Amino acid sequence: MCRTYGVAPDLTDALMGLAKETKAKGWWHIYGDVIPDWFDVFVGLEGSARELRMYESEMVPGLFQTGAYARFLIGTHADAPGPDEIERRVLLRMQRQSIVTRAVDPAQLDVVVGEAVLRRPVGGGATMAAQCRHLAALSELPNVRLRVAPFDRGWHAGCESGPFTILRFPVAGDGREIEPPIVYVQGVTGALYLDRPAEVQHFASLYESVMTTIDDGDGHRSRALLRDAAKKHDR
Repeated sequence: MCRTYGVAPDLTDALMGLAKETKAKGWWHIYGDVIPDWFDVFVGLEGSARELRMYESEMVPGLFQTGAYARFLIGTHADAPGPDEIERRVLLRMQRQSIVTRAVDPAQLDVVVGEAVLRRPVGGGATMAAQCRHLAALSELPNVRLRVAPFDRGWHAGCESGPFTILRFPVAGDGREIEPPIVYVQGVTGALYLDRPAEVQHFASLYESVMTTIDDGDGHRSRALLRDAAKKHDR
C-alpha cells in the first residue's frame, strides 16, 4: 500500500516495522497464565507509554514496589495462589518496572501517593522500611517526580476520585501522539479504560488539583516524609 500511494521510504520503513511488531507477542505473554485478560491490555499500554501520571491512596504503585512488598500483597490476596504462582506474579511485576530504570528512553513517571501508603505496615516493619527507602531513591531519578499527599494537607480531589493512571504515548514527526491518552481505573473484578477527551481532561485536571494542594515543588518535603517513615518502620 505504501508503494502504491507513493509514501516516502523512511515512513514506509517505520510502518513496516510497526506491522511486524503487532504480529509479535509482548514479553509479558509468557506470564499469560497469571495475568487476567483485562490487565493484559494494561501491561501492553504501560510498556509503550512515554508518560504515566498516577494517584494512589492505599498502596505503593506496582512500578515502585519492592519484591518483598509485592510478594506480601499477592500472597495475602483474597484468592491468593500457590507459592509458584506467587513468584511468577512477583517476577512479572518486577519486569514491568524496567520502563522506569532502563538506560534508553525511560518512561516519565509523575506519581502522587497518599501518606497512608507510607504509614501502613505492609509485610512488617523491615519490608516497609526498605520500601520507603526504595521510594526515596526512585524520587531522585531524573524521569521520576514522586510526591506524597500528607495528612496535614487535609481533603483533596484524590480523596474523592480514588486511584487512577493517565497514560500518554510517543509522538509522531508531526507532533501528534501515535495513540490517544488513556485513563486506567482498576477495580476488584476488572478495570475501566477511558479515552474520551473530556474524560482524560477531567482526570488530568484532577491530578493537577492534587499537586496544587500538596504544594511541594522540589519534592523536599515528600522525601523527608519517606525517610521519616522508613526510620519509624525500622524501630
